[in-house]
Amino acid sequence: MTSWTDEASWVGTRRPMRTATGLDPAAYASDEFYFVEQRRVFGQAWVCVGIADEAVAGRMLVRQVGSKSVLLTRNDTGDLRGFINSCRHRGTELAEADCDIAGTIRCPYHRWGYSLDGALKATPFFNEVPRDDFDKSEFGLLPVRVDTWGVLLFACLSDDTPPLLDWLGDLPDRMAGYHLDTWSTVHQESLDVQANWKLITENFQEYYHLTWVHPELAKVSRVADHYRYQGRGMYCGQTTTPVSGDERDDWLALPEAQGLDASDLVSGRFVAIFPNVILSVLPNHVWMMRLDPLAPGITRETCTMLLPDGVRDGDGDGDADADADAIAPTRRFWVDVNNEDIDIVQRGQRGLARGGVPAGPLAPRFEEPLHRFHNMLADCMTNDGLGALRVPTGDQPGDTWGAGDNPTPAAIDRVAKGA
Repeated sequence: MTSWTDEASWVGTRRPMRTATGLDPAAYASDEFYFVEQRRVFGQAWVCVGIADEAVAGRMLVRQVGSKSVLLTRNDTGDLRGFINSCRHRGTELAEADCDIAGTIRCPYHRWGYSLDGALKATPFFNEVPRDDFDKSEFGLLPVRVDTWGVLLFACLSDDTPPLLDWLGDLPDRMAGYHLDTWSTVHQESLDVQANWKLITENFQEYYHLTWVHPELAKVSRVADHYRYQGRGMYCGQTTTPVSGDERDDWLALPEAQGLDASDLVSGRFVAIFPNVILSVLPNHVWMMRLDPLAPGITRETCTMLLPDGVRDGDGDGDADADADAIAPTRRFWVDVNNEDIDIVQRGQRGLARGGVPAGPLAPRFEEPLHRFHNMLADCMTNDGLGALRVPTGDQPGDTWGAGDNPTPAAIDRVAKGA
């Protein structure tokens, strides 16, 4: 039996890029790997659990993080809180789905009540025969670490894992010009994909397949216009510069965000934050996918489209109700692209599960982000805690991955090169 927590299982991953191999097929199809991964990755990492504008006062979110169900609340002063979804009396599930809530979290079983900060406030009839050892202050909901960045909500089950900003590294600075914390949801849909979550994010991270799988996407995100977009942090990134509108303008149909610099204004940023969120950031919209593993070969995708503040409809008049006709071409474009991806990753899953051929070589020109991602995975799988996590660095002098030097580099990359 393979020990996935042992470095000996990751020899091919740990090799330098030009000699590294992909993951063992069992990483995508094995129940054994899946259960270890749920504990070591999703039980320790900062996991994306939603969009920031979902967490509002009066609303409680219910999310699965690894093997745990988690509640997220926001009180009237805006403080975000996370808790294990279990009553401190006899462990009953407090909520089974997102729901509206007044000021109290109520257990449906014996009506114990908790404040939005998790403190135990009500224990009906419990003290009719008093207990000598009972103190309400000791039986609040068990807390879970939660935090936000930009449009994203995160939760982390481990107290050892570094703070979210350490996890993200330079990404908040890299994308600061977009002011993503002001963007809002205009469309959301969920679907179950018959493929492992890693296949979905790996597919996003590389553009080797672009010409053949996405002939229409290749017209606005040309292979020759892909460049590096990653520095220090638990993420993999690439950029298309410029985003083209020569043959079709689906990505350019909406008004642009205000205040973008020369690089952000002409580029598409494609970032996979480890482990489970995919961000496609364009000058005028974001298409985001959250990946929730349900089984080794099943992933729930939650796809969200967001628009910048003040551009929530087609004419840019700031109306909070998005004009469905205005966003339809862009939304339809992403749905079509995603359907192409779903087909190919499901075929990949079938090949890995039914064929199980040994891991093959990675293509240095296109698949360096996968090597970076696989090593993040290996770091989590081989460590009981992430207190000493090795956050990946950015490109080093002499690295020649990708298409070379971006003619319109991001501001952070210009500074790094002294330009």
